Amino acid sequence: MPVFAIEPQRSKMSQAENNHNCVHCGTSPEAAASMLQLQNGSNLCGACIALANEMLVMGQKEKEEAIPEGRKTPKEIVAFLNDYVIGQEAAKKAIAIAVYNHYKRLSNPTDVEISKSNILMLGPTGTGKTLLAQSIARLLDVPFTIADATSLTQAGYVGDDVETILQRLLQAADGDIAKAERGIVFIDEVDKLRSASTGPSVTRDVSGEGVQQSLLKLIEGTKVRVPVAGGRKHPGAQAEFIDTTNILFVCSGAFVSVLESLEEPKEVRSMGFFSQAPDAKGVKTVTPDLLVEHGMIPEFIGRLPVVVTLEQLNVDALERILVEPKNAVVRQMEALFDMDGAKLNFEAGAVRAIAEKAYELKTGARGARSILEDLLKDALYEVPGEEGATVQVSADLKVTVDYPQLKLAA
Repeated sequence: MPVFAIEPQRSKMSQAENNHNCVHCGTSPEAAASMLQLQNGSNLCGACIALANEMLVMGQKEKEEAIPEGRKTPKEIVAFLNDYVIGQEAAKKAIAIAVYNHYKRLSNPTDVEISKSNILMLGPTGTGKTLLAQSIARLLDVPFTIADATSLTQAGYVGDDVETILQRLLQAADGDIAKAERGIVFIDEVDKLRSASTGPSVTRDVSGEGVQQSLLKLIEGTKVRVPVAGGRKHPGAQAEFIDTTNILFVCSGAFVSVLESLEEPKEVRSMGFFSQAPDAKGVKTVTPDLLVEHGMIPEFIGRLPVVVTLEQLNVDALERILVEPKNAVVRQMEALFDMDGAKLNFEAGAVRAIAEKAYELKTGARGARSILEDLLKDALYEVPGEEGATVQVSADLKVTVDYPQLKLAA
């Protein structure tokens, strides 16, 4: 609850007269509409009481606006994500539930100690892992930072320490420690931290298993000394302590070897009356044991209780991604040409052809954007400065530009 200090204003009246006046503004009992006598014998007029009450209401409103997370139910979170992420319904539901429970845990403390719902996302490149985390942070209006696990090394070696992740989060919170301690940290490429070998090694794995071990206490919750600027090269720099207990960690990685093992046929041998037919598709669930087999240490996986698997995008999903989201690539291109006074048109089947080509490349939504950028490269170069031009993309992915002056000349 915020505390507001009211400084008494000195009056030119005598001390005896002041004893009956408002302690804040000096209004006399005769001039005040109402007067409240405090326990210490001083008086406070109705106008000052109303002002103090207004300040308390504003302070409570600011407090509520600072933590709007509890107002969003899982259904509302998924509805918001649908505007930016196409498909991945199971992943969106799992993430929405985990995020809702996490911030509900912060807003409604109970006698029961509820653990964090840190998330591990697995999926091929371009399936929307980073976009999901960015959209969640945008919805909740909390500090958000993205860290690349490939740049991290164990403390004492060349590279970034794990504390630099929190340094970026603090910068995203504009130096507000309390706000940073309720933020979201997205660590990408965690599959690159897998152990170099499953057996004993004579050398230290400083950029693999060593980083996993360094992240254990950070993800679970501890107080970390974070330099405001610089790093271990500047040990005397100003530093702050950040409690990571209430920071939500979202880890992401392609985990190609793990997903490929799920697609391998699983042979089931049995005989007798209760024999089972072989399962051609094998196991579909990513288990902790499977992740450990592919180089992740059990302690690290145990701190990420919510495991979400994103599916490879098919042609239909890629076509929808190109046109439906608020930040769809086709919409972005249309807006760019519109800024130059030109118009971008797609013939029937043109967007579908781009989606089919992106599906062949197996690079997901990023591949679709790259194809469209390359397709319109010449038009983006020629059209600026040509008012009223029309750019047409055909179904066979040929681009033609129609300039209005050519029509006039004809």
